[in-house]
Amino acid sequence: MIYNSPSYLYLYALQFSPSSSWLHECYIEELSQGIRVVEGLQTEWGMCFRTALLDSNPWALSCWENSIAIGSAHKDILILDAITGSQKAILSGHTSTVRSLTFTSDGTSLVSGGYDRTVKLWDVQTGGVVKTFSGHTSWVSSVSISVDNTTIASGSEDKTIHLWDIQAGACHQIIEENGPVDYISFSPKDPQTLISASNGTVQQWNTGGHKVGPTYNGHRIAFSPDGTQFISCELSNVIVQNINSGVIVAKFDTTHSEFSPCCFSPDNRLVAVTAGYNVCVWNITGLHSYLVETFVGHTDHITSLVFSSPSTIISASWDRSVRFWQIGASFANPVVTDSKSTPLTSAPRSIALKPRNGAIIPCNLPDGVMKTWGISAHLSKQSLQIPTKDSHQSVVQPISNKVIFVWYTDGKVNIWDAEKGELLQTINVPGGVVKDLRVSGDGSKVFCLYRESIQAWDIGTREAVGKVELQHSAQEILATNNSMVWVDHDDEPFGAQAWDFQGLGPPPFEMSGMLPDRLHLNATQEWETNMSRMRDAFTGEVIFQLPERYGRPVHVQWNGQYLVACFRSKEVLILDFSYVFL
Repeated sequence: MIYNSPSYLYLYALQFSPSSSWLHECYIEELSQGIRVVEGLQTEWGMCFRTALLDSNPWALSCWENSIAIGSAHKDILILDAITGSQKAILSGHTSTVRSLTFTSDGTSLVSGGYDRTVKLWDVQTGGVVKTFSGHTSWVSSVSISVDNTTIASGSEDKTIHLWDIQAGACHQIIEENGPVDYISFSPKDPQTLISASNGTVQQWNTGGHKVGPTYNGHRIAFSPDGTQFISCELSNVIVQNINSGVIVAKFDTTHSEFSPCCFSPDNRLVAVTAGYNVCVWNITGLHSYLVETFVGHTDHITSLVFSSPSTIISASWDRSVRFWQIGASFANPVVTDSKSTPLTSAPRSIALKPRNGAIIPCNLPDGVMKTWGISAHLSKQSLQIPTKDSHQSVVQPISNKVIFVWYTDGKVNIWDAEKGELLQTINVPGGVVKDLRVSGDGSKVFCLYRESIQAWDIGTREAVGKVELQHSAQEILATNNSMVWVDHDDEPFGAQAWDFQGLGPPPFEMSGMLPDRLHLNATQEWETNMSRMRDAFTGEVIFQLPERYGRPVHVQWNGQYLVACFRSKEVLILDFSYVFL
């Protein structure tokens, strides 16, 4: 009706607008003069901030950090960047629909199962098939991998669960089910335990093929990230239960959905399920669960759901689209103070971002302590000792699943394994005072920035990799990857230079106009207004402006989605930019 006669917007659309929407605010006068507002509507509309249109129906989604894998009837697996939505890779090898996907715990590999009755293990970096597992007599409907990355479980329409030894490349256990296996999942904490849904029955198994624990009802299931709870969907009933005791944590009803995919948020606070063609998100942290948001936009069945962050959910549908939704996008104030978070006892000196959204904050404490905070929980999760309390320059960086602390003092760069508490390497770095230092993304090199030069050393051999004399005095190191480093200049705030330090052979050479793969944000200070603006360090474009109270951050760290800023006020500000970009 609205499509044919736009004037009907006044008669029909306005009265259905949520009270918090901009549409309601814009026409508040008309609404107060006789247009009857429908009662009982939700106060928030969910925000779809990106839609990826596909050539065929998507069946499966899996997420690891900022990578999204999509399996579809097109046979190929599409890898997208969860932040920008751009295509990163296409994995080709299946000969029919890819029905299920899951990343390994370290994100280096991907497991897929499809209608061609095979399970495949992929190398994400190269895009090649590492191994193919054959043995099912019908299509593979679900795959999962153990948390220790040693065993793959596959459920099939042939009423069996196969357990595959990855190293041997062979099936070592077959579990007979009472019907086609709809879904299967390993525990995210216990590599010996998995859960399956088959013929409306949910059952726990160990890798020896034996049933463990009670039996429940459900067609779709999902483990919580901490492995203590699971969600099961049975027609319109959604139940969240303790995996061991069976105690019901939350229970609610939705519109009946034939597929009913479901998932937990990374922080265990939210669960998402489908309701018809819509996605509903519930908060289950309190005594009574409540509906947070409903996402409306798909025009056909939703086949898969996954959280890419605590505030972002992605859905795939038979309408040949993958939609990215922002939870709480209509909130006016982007900065919320968490009074229950762990307080800092001194101003942070520097910060880093671990995989899976962990913030590492070395503090200027008398006893030299480094703390790890969870971005989602805002609580200190780990305290690590650092060996120096007074250094000219220092940086903390997660490298290859370990946290290293690097500091410069008295002509030496010291590299410390913070989690093991041991010195990995000491490198003599002759020259003047180091203004800034950084470790390459692969952990092989350390870059030292002097006022008018930049030098690199190989961490393993302690040998100099190369030196570059800069034409202008340098301000800071903006970014690094495995061999390249970008530096900013004092007199050219948005004129960064890039240099490639390939190794011990050729000298470093300048990469004119070369930009990093991702946008790099940094903070600039306006002294007249005391305002801090987050800018693209290479173009100068202002992306975000901080409230006045957050002026002059001591240190800013950026990983492509989260920006974490430390202040002398002993506060740490965490900003999620996945929605701001759009």
